[in-house]
This record gives sequence, C-alpha cells and structure tokens, in this order.
Amino acid sequence: MAAYGLYTHIASNKTRSILLLIGLFLLIYVIVFAGAIFLEVFLRQDRSVDYYLRAAWSDLKVAFPWATGAALIWIVIAYFFNQAIIDAVTGGQEVTRKEQPRLYNLLENLCISRGIPMPKLKIMETDALNAFASGLNQRQYSVTVTSGLMKGLNDEELEAVLGHELTHIRNGDVQLMVIAVIIAGVVGFAAEIFFRIFFNSNSNWSFGSGRSSSSSGGDRKGGGGAILAILIAVAAIVLAWFLSLVVRFALSRSREFLADAGAVELTKNPDAMISALRKIENRGELDGATSAVMEMCIDNPREGFADLFATHPSIDARIRALVKFAGGHDSGRLARPDDMEDMETDLSGETDETATTTTAPPQGEPVPQPSAKAGPWGGLKPAIPFGRRGR
Repeated sequence: MAAYGLYTHIASNKTRSILLLIGLFLLIYVIVFAGAIFLEVFLRQDRSVDYYLRAAWSDLKVAFPWATGAALIWIVIAYFFNQAIIDAVTGGQEVTRKEQPRLYNLLENLCISRGIPMPKLKIMETDALNAFASGLNQRQYSVTVTSGLMKGLNDEELEAVLGHELTHIRNGDVQLMVIAVIIAGVVGFAAEIFFRIFFNSNSNWSFGSGRSSSSSGGDRKGGGGAILAILIAVAAIVLAWFLSLVVRFALSRSREFLADAGAVELTKNPDAMISALRKIENRGELDGATSAVMEMCIDNPREGFADLFATHPSIDARIRALVKFAGGHDSGRLARPDDMEDMETDLSGETDETATTTTAPPQGEPVPQPSAKAGPWGGLKPAIPFGRRGR
C-alpha cells in the first residue's frame, strides 16, 4: 500500500509489519528445511538428492509446530525485552527533569503541544552526534540522545531532532524497525548455528563412504547426492539470510523524509532541522553500536555496496526536500573537526616553511611597507575563518 501522507504512511507501516511477521515465519521454515537436509545427510550418506529433499520435507512437517512455537517465544521475548537489549548495547540511561531539565523540558513541550504521551528520555554518553527512538508499545517508547548531541546543538536544533524522533513514534516507524531486527536476528542466529555445526562436523563426514562402502558405484552416486543436497541446504540458508537483510535494509526510506517533515510540523522551524542535520552529518557514528541500532538513528553514516541497501537517504537529499517543501534555508556543509585539524596542520607547515625561506633585506635598505590603498582597512584585512566547526 503506497503512502501519500502522514495517516496513509502509518497505515502502510502497519501493513508492512504484518507482512514482516509472515516473512519471519516463512524464513524460519526455510532454515528448518535446510537444517533437515543437513541432518538427513549426516544420518544417511549414501542416498540420492531426491531422497534427501523428500526426507527433509517430511522432517519439516514434523518440526512445523516446534518451529512455530520457537518463533512465537522469540517474538514474546523481543516484545518484552527489546528495550533492555538496546539499552545494554548502547549504554543508554533514563534521565528525569531534575537531571536534564533542558532536554526534558524541550521534549515535554513538544508532547504537550500535540497531545502526545511523553516517551522515556535517555542519554547515551558519547561524543557522537546522534539520536534514535525505540520501543514496541506506549510503555516502552523512548527517545535516546547522545551527550555529544546535547553539547553540539542549540535549543532550537535539539528541539527539531526531538520532533524528528517523536514523529517516528507517531508514525509507527520504531515498531517496524524492531520487527525487522527480530527477523534478521532469528534467521541470522539459526544460520550461524547450522554453519558452525556443519563446518565443525564436516571433517567427520565422508560422503560416499558410508554404509554402502561395498559398492563403489553406489558410493559415487550416493556421495554425489549428499554433496548436492548439502549445496542446496547451504544455498537455502544463504538465501534466507540475505532476504532477512533485504527486509531490514530495503525498508522505505520515505520514513526519514516524513520524520523531518514531522519535526518541522511540530517546531514550525525548518531552518533548525536543516542546521541540526548539517551539524550531525558525518559525526553520528556510534562506536560499538550494532547495525540494527544505527538503522534507528537520525543519521546512519554507514553505507552499503554502492548505497544499494542504505537505510537512510543522504543528508543533502533530506535538506533539499526541506528547502523545497518547507521553505528552509541551507548554509551548506560544515567543516568536519578532522578536516579543520588537517587544514590547521597544513597552514602551520606553510607558515614554518615561509618563515624559514624568507630572507631579511640587506642592511641599510628600507623595509617595504604595505600600501595604504591595499583595501578599505588601510592595508589590514580582517581575519576570515576557514570553516565552521560542527560542534
């Protein structure tokens, strides 16, 4: 279902969430089928590939209720403990109005202005500039910001970022992302287990040298069937793992554009959102954070192959949309701190080199003076900054 506005986007997210849950079960069954092939080959190494596939299909029917039950248990665990897991990974700590009055008041005012229940507010201690919202229900919703973001942004910019994250909660984006992480987690965990079992046990497998060792022809036929069956199982696991990543990475990037628009709707200040994005640009990498956490952040500086599976549109694209549709103004990219350090190093080197190679005029000759007509300041030019720091 295509999303053309806020309300249709929310409805679209709910539809995609249902499809993701269906995809979860389908991918789990693919993993179980592949595992059944491994098991059949391990137990009977002298059969044809057709036999292994039929036997694995029968095993899947037997394991169907068990696989379904395991998936439901995983969903229940993720539902109740997803926020605790995220906090353990990021180190986010819940804060109160007394501890962070500036941040708490900004978030509370936004919630009051739109009648939104206030989510929990958390701080992550890092110099990176980033923020994200998480949770699956009203009791779990939280907004986490980094300490670097609080230091680097003024109140208007910080308010815009908080409005962005609140819009993610209003639109149901956080639920969609958590469900996507559940899918990738289940499939990735199962795939890793099977690959570990396979490679650790592979040395004990001697395809074609099993029970029918007395028949060299049967051995060759059986060995070939076992190897082909293993290749099919490996291909099924790789396909399931890849599809789980596609579900996570290929989510509609329109959610970031709409969250930016939602922030402008809440704050009535497109310039603050643009300025915040410029300061956050290329400064949001969270050390030690998983890709799942980075995908929930306001900016994910990680890029996939040729930007194919990038979860976020570029900062430039988002700012162009704000300029075009919200009437904002963009002052351009800000110099990164490391760029400033390189520039200062280069300038220092040039100064030293100039000082070393400059020779004094011969003794007795007058020293040339700058012309009084060199500029409106009588030969003295004002200091021009080489760039602006983003923090």
